[in-house]
Amino acid sequence: MSIENSALWAQLESLAQTAKGRPLIELFEDEPKRAERFKIEADGLYFDYSKTSINAESRKALLQLAESQDVEGLKHKMFAGEPINTTEDRAVLHTALRAPKSAAVHCEGRNISDEIHDTLKHMQRLCESVDNGHWRGHSGAKITDVVHIGIGGSDLGPFMVCDALKNYASTQCCVHFVSNVDGAALTSALKNLNPDTTLFLIASKSFTTEETLKNAHSAKKWFLEKTKADQAAIAQHFIAMTTNSLAAIDFGIDAQNILSFGDYVGGRFSLWSSIGLPIALAIGFDNFKQMLAGAHAMDQHFLNAPPTKNIPLMLALVGIWHRNFCHYETLAILPYAQDLQSLPAYLQQMDMESNGKEIDKKGRALPFETGPVIFGASGTNGQHAFYQLIHQSKTIIPCEFIAFKQSLSPLNEHHQTLLSHVIAQSRALMIGTQGTQQTAPPEKTFSGNRPSTTLIIDQLTPYRLGQLLALYEHKIFVQGAIWGLNSFDQPGVQLGKVLAADIALHISALKDNMASLDEVDGSTQKLLKHLYCE
Repeated sequence: MSIENSALWAQLESLAQTAKGRPLIELFEDEPKRAERFKIEADGLYFDYSKTSINAESRKALLQLAESQDVEGLKHKMFAGEPINTTEDRAVLHTALRAPKSAAVHCEGRNISDEIHDTLKHMQRLCESVDNGHWRGHSGAKITDVVHIGIGGSDLGPFMVCDALKNYASTQCCVHFVSNVDGAALTSALKNLNPDTTLFLIASKSFTTEETLKNAHSAKKWFLEKTKADQAAIAQHFIAMTTNSLAAIDFGIDAQNILSFGDYVGGRFSLWSSIGLPIALAIGFDNFKQMLAGAHAMDQHFLNAPPTKNIPLMLALVGIWHRNFCHYETLAILPYAQDLQSLPAYLQQMDMESNGKEIDKKGRALPFETGPVIFGASGTNGQHAFYQLIHQSKTIIPCEFIAFKQSLSPLNEHHQTLLSHVIAQSRALMIGTQGTQQTAPPEKTFSGNRPSTTLIIDQLTPYRLGQLLALYEHKIFVQGAIWGLNSFDQPGVQLGKVLAADIALHISALKDNMASLDEVDGSTQKLLKHLYCE
């Protein structure tokens, strides 16, 4: 029987309908200990989901839904290295990247732990060599700047982490990021750099990604033209993180400067692999290892914590409740930490590329909603941008607040103000103006009854950031498992790439006055003619 036709699904729909008519604040009035019963504390994390319409009965049903979809079994298959990426027949083992060497992790009949830790040692040697000045450019100058060239998961993750942990920077190297194929991105990054002291990192799993290679070749051309060096100098200024060593060597990169990773690592889950080299260069290898340790701790929590005390599982089930039974289409990620300003964009890609699908693993078109639309911004900036709609629009947008108990800034009074805002926003969403017992004109009335969760973390450290990112990875996994999706491929990304290559051929033909645009639609014809013929 399909999940949506099950008695459990019908029960959850009925429970959601009943909950819809009750203000959230009444749940606290009926159950004085609700805040205690609907929170989880684990290893420096405090997760509160009491400001949602979930009650004991609906929580029990949601847990049964996860059990009926064998989330537990699929979880253990993932950690065991079974090929749960069914469309590509691959294992999904980003968790192995942060496991200790003593953990035997098998993939396709071999223990991959040794190769993972050999790569980590390689990364450590490179980081130490650059940091202590042993790595020199072709002219003998010390490296001062690193330019990371990638796109998608190979860019968003490293960029976000470097920004989040900039207070832990322990090296003299400045790391720059280039992803967009728009030439303005690379031009801006290179504008004030000295090629003699610049090291380039090329991140592409296949080493065929069009945008990355276009930027990489332009960077190489810039380097050779500026330095007047020969091709041999490329070896001292370019490193590749890829599974396609031959293509990287053809590009001119020395074989010793190629860091590989397994096919079992997907792009949006790859910052734990050699793709994380810019992170290690920016914050130091010891801090990078601390981030891995935090992620591994969350892996163990996800594996072993009982269901009602399992933060990734419960965060995922709150999302299932909101998406499938309350029918909320959108989710706001709201970190009250300026250093996490890039986290919403990172989680947007991870979530929407993983679960933005309507076809399940069996090829069935699903009749229910899957991944929500993700957006967000750091607090309090977001409050002055889009919170108006969150508070007063007819569209209800569940919010996931993230805050830190302690600040890294010496301006403690600022942090107190920040924390007062995050707590106030979650309360305002729930109670509205009616809960304040103040008379307000209609335009200043807030209906309230808008759900949110709050995750409070001790402090933004590499270890805690590792926990946080792994938590969201597992949340997305759980939701994909319940929906019956393969969360680890992204076929929807490919069509645009195929059509872009076709359009590029038309553009070349137009420039040579040889074009026939009969194959494309009228709008595309007009756009191409406007761009290249008028």
